[in-house]
Amino acid sequence: MGHLLMLWVAAGMCYPALGASAWSVNNFLVTGPKAYLTYTASVALGAQIGMEECKFQFAWERWNCPEHAFQFSTHNRLRAATRETSFIHAIRSAAIMYAVTKNCSMGDLENCGCDESQNGKTGGHGWIWGGCSDNVEFGEKISRLFVDGLEKGKDARALVNLHNNRAGRLAVRASTKRTCKCHGISGSCSIQTCWLQLADFRQMGNYLKAKYDRALKIEMDKRQLRAGNRAEGRWALTEAFLPSTEAELIFLEGSPDYCNRNASLSIHGTEGRECLQNARSASRREQRSCGRLCTECGLQVEERRAEAVSSCDCNFQWCCTVKCGQCRRVVSRYYCTRPAGSARPRGRGKDSAW
Repeated sequence: MGHLLMLWVAAGMCYPALGASAWSVNNFLVTGPKAYLTYTASVALGAQIGMEECKFQFAWERWNCPEHAFQFSTHNRLRAATRETSFIHAIRSAAIMYAVTKNCSMGDLENCGCDESQNGKTGGHGWIWGGCSDNVEFGEKISRLFVDGLEKGKDARALVNLHNNRAGRLAVRASTKRTCKCHGISGSCSIQTCWLQLADFRQMGNYLKAKYDRALKIEMDKRQLRAGNRAEGRWALTEAFLPSTEAELIFLEGSPDYCNRNASLSIHGTEGRECLQNARSASRREQRSCGRLCTECGLQVEERRAEAVSSCDCNFQWCCTVKCGQCRRVVSRYYCTRPAGSARPRGRGKDSAW
């Protein structure tokens, strides 16, 4: 399990240890293929990586990737095919493929290791294949078996979910990069040995978030959605799955209103959410979060000032400690609140999961 914990660092992020959301991950593992119990620790880690990356990508959005969204179930209540579920399926599939691939390359799993199938072959002018290439083929196989295995139906929603699962795995493949080491007298680099390596998972998260922003809606009427396993339902979806769309995220249904609380859909609304304002290091989208979360949802932005304590004036003392002082400063934080006297709107249910 030591290498599995190291993978949190290898992913390029500092995620919390497996914990609060383990219940949904465990639920997934229980329903996964029993023949692959060897890989469950790695799959669990991948599911957690995907969940945390989803939270990061949507931290300042109205829908902020709540943990219940990652319940690995095909229960009717969780069967919507919205833009948000398209991202969940893609990031989950990608993260499990990523984790298994990395653990495979580190020698943590049975029956797999580095991909050395190309080693010794000339890759191009001045370089040959060598070293330890990440075994993306094996990672993709295990991800497909676990994640795709959850889709038991053959209706439109199941086909959309399978499509988005594959789009997530394609994102992992798209992130592979060639890493090389020079050889030669006095560092002349007359020849290089190169191998394929996965990028940090944050890069894959950014890639899939961009796919989410421009996800394609497949237009189907309710009659086609109810077609289920009948040929007309499958035919309508097949038309949408052109080669040019295989790496794109797709969805069938519009998203519900995430501004207002709706208990029946497990939507908490944006009231009470923190937003960013006047933050120097924030991205343009983060800087607009107060408008998106508060004012556009009929809420006001409330400033709350609080004292923050941080380490400062640190000095190295021989030998060998670092001593710091404590600096106090007043910081402003901003929250979405309901204007005084305004009534809380009642959430209207829609045919969606969250």
